Amino acid sequence: MKKLLLSTLFLLCGLTASMAQKPAEIKFDKLTHDFGTFSEKEGKVTCTFTYTNIGEQPLVVNRAVAACGCTVPEFTKTPVQPGEKGEIKVTYNGEGKWPGHFKKLITIYANGAVEITRLYISGDMTAAEEKQ
Repeated sequence: MKKLLLSTLFLLCGLTASMAQKPAEIKFDKLTHDFGTFSEKEGKVTCTFTYTNIGEQPLVVNRAVAACGCTVPEFTKTPVQPGEKGEIKVTYNGEGKWPGHFKKLITIYANGAVEITRLYISGDMTAAEEKQ
């Protein structure tokens, strides 16, 4: 009987301690990036969004989804420990697309207290000059 009571007490203490810890929490240095004006002939442009796990549990980014095929996100796949940093690298390929202003959405899914974060990239792409 004493063993059962003692085991139950340890289980409750362990659960209480684990629940008292702050969950993983993602904090980005910035949520938007403006590429400014660039030419279509430059091809792809890339930026990096850096984030920090300000929680007390390991942070895992499960998915990074772009709104269209011209934008490709890459992200840190390993768990980011509390206090450490991770990156989301976003590449925009406007070659063959309509020139002008663009604004693209990248949705980040993570196991943090806030599960969904939206990042935005924008810029003005000028048409490549045609050779005659």
